[in-house]
Amino acid sequence: MSNHQITIVGVPGPGAEDVLVGDDGTVWTGTADGAIHALDPAGGSTRRVARTGGRPLGLEWLPDGRLLVCDAERGLLAVSTEDGALEELVTEVDGERLRFTNNAAVAEDGTIWFSDSSRRWGVREWKSDLIEHTRSGRLFRRDPGGRVETVLDGLAFANGVALAADGSAVYVAETALRRVRRVGLAGGRPSGDQPVGSEGMEATLSSADLLVDDLPGYPDNIARGSDGLVWVTIASPPDPVLGLLQTRASQRVRALALRLPDALKPAPQRTVRVQAYDGQGALRHDLEGDATDWHMATGVREHDGRVWLGSLVEPAVAWLEV
Repeated sequence: MSNHQITIVGVPGPGAEDVLVGDDGTVWTGTADGAIHALDPAGGSTRRVARTGGRPLGLEWLPDGRLLVCDAERGLLAVSTEDGALEELVTEVDGERLRFTNNAAVAEDGTIWFSDSSRRWGVREWKSDLIEHTRSGRLFRRDPGGRVETVLDGLAFANGVALAADGSAVYVAETALRRVRRVGLAGGRPSGDQPVGSEGMEATLSSADLLVDDLPGYPDNIARGSDGLVWVTIASPPDPVLGLLQTRASQRVRALALRLPDALKPAPQRTVRVQAYDGQGALRHDLEGDATDWHMATGVREHDGRVWLGSLVEPAVAWLEV
């Protein structure tokens, strides 16, 4: 692991959770007040492009030039970068409203792969889902015609999503289990008999179904960089108390922990860390930054050798050089 100096760029809003870099170098992010911001790193200016009315998390580009916004409270949105006009793409699946839309990846043909972290808890109570260990997260596929299907169910806090550079696989982070799942694709669709539903999922899980396991902390957003690698944020190192609650605590003890004030629940440590893996799951980069003034990396975007980071809690994005 190598230590790197980080540069902090302030954003006029709390919790700049994800980052997206345009071809012109503009950096995009969404904040907890529902705003979408465009940052000019060279000139230092910031403009608010839109307000979603919810909590924007993951950001991606759509083939038509609009922003795809994973709004935790409103669902999957398309946002015009010109006038901020919003279109709802997906708000429910199989008659069930999305509760925690989190992250996405978009194929060249417009197919969208996106995650919903929990059926039970929303973004404001994300700690509660980890404590209760609901394993109710899902990975979805929306085809260019608008049809949505469930690809994986029963995920342990489904989070970041990325596509392999050659289109052979889609990856999804399972925050609670500290791993990144792999789903092989054939022609843009899951290949073979992919497990849907949590029953027996662990029994059928093989090394071929994982990009990486036993990460050194809890992964949040992931993204394929301009270098073709899959970049993975490590939001925090493992928490031993949370681990005990998830694996050994009774349902009654978990229920008691859920009723604790938020300040007493397990919380992320003050760190800055991001890793990059190739398509075979080999570690290529392991970068750490000084967390004195900025911490909890939840969004990542490598662009021409510079790694941009977002944070669920900071009113700023940050970057470091590879």
